[in-house]
Amino acid sequence: MKKKTTQPKVRRKQMYLHHGPGGTLPKLARRYDDEFQVTPEYRETLPDMMEAAGPGQGANVPIQQVGVSNFRLPLPFKTRAGKSLQLEAAVTGTVSLAANLRGINMSRIVRSFYDHREESFTPATLGRILGTYRRTVEALAARLKVTFSYPILQPSLRSGLEGYQYYTVSYEAAVSPNGRVRTWVEFDFVYSSACPCSAELSEHARETRGAYAIPHNQRSKARVRVELAPRARVTVEDLQALCLQALKTETQVMVKREDEQAFAELNGAHIKFVEDAARLLYEVLVQDRRFVDFQVACSHLESLHSHDAVSVICKGVRGGMTAEFMDFRQLVC
Repeated sequence: MKKKTTQPKVRRKQMYLHHGPGGTLPKLARRYDDEFQVTPEYRETLPDMMEAAGPGQGANVPIQQVGVSNFRLPLPFKTRAGKSLQLEAAVTGTVSLAANLRGINMSRIVRSFYDHREESFTPATLGRILGTYRRTVEALAARLKVTFSYPILQPSLRSGLEGYQYYTVSYEAAVSPNGRVRTWVEFDFVYSSACPCSAELSEHARETRGAYAIPHNQRSKARVRVELAPRARVTVEDLQALCLQALKTETQVMVKREDEQAFAELNGAHIKFVEDAARLLYEVLVQDRRFVDFQVACSHLESLHSHDAVSVICKGVRGGMTAEFMDFRQLVC
């Protein structure tokens, strides 16, 4: 049997060479210098690709939105009662980009936002930030969206218990090339929907045949998107109260047996199809002068079917929001 021979290992030092017009520079060490200090003079020598001549690759056309998405930071929000809440927020910020410009300095969007991070956030705050980073980035149009989960302490129906309900909320603002600022709030409300058809059929089975039957109901979600009138003030608690006023059957957090019984009674008193839910919300929102426009999308996650029942309604403002909402998978509770 032949003996296996092994070659001696040769240790090779990895080096990187830089070939420039003047030939080969000295060998570069693969080492991070944590003592290096940047001076103003050194900073001036750094290349800036965003200021490079020409539009870059592809067609030389404007871009309607370019920026950053889902950068996170803690932001302060004030409750309707004036209490301060520090919540994690996800921010998307974009600006328009003219033809002949290669790109934008995206970190300026983030820095502009950080300049306002100590302010209590409202939809109006976004308008001020838009003005800042629109000037900083030198763009004609700009848009901001801040999404967060907002807690509200909710009482149980009869036991006196309390628990935190969390609501997905977005504040959004946009400024157009003519300087007009518009603001929106998007709010998700989770409720229970008892089917009127199933309720009547269950009662029929009891009355005619003595059969024990239970009407079906299901967890449901409404996404309410409102455009605010100039200088209008709307809190998350305001939107929750409006949705509760319209739909009545918000899901519960902390329950005892008496609360569960109460919830069954509440659903029996406010049975609704998905069409009813959309119209009930419309009825409440259209009377509120703080909203110049709105769109409502509802989804009932059927327990009878393997598909969902959905509806969309809008205020009907000329040139405003439409009922073009098709991504109902976002409304899965």
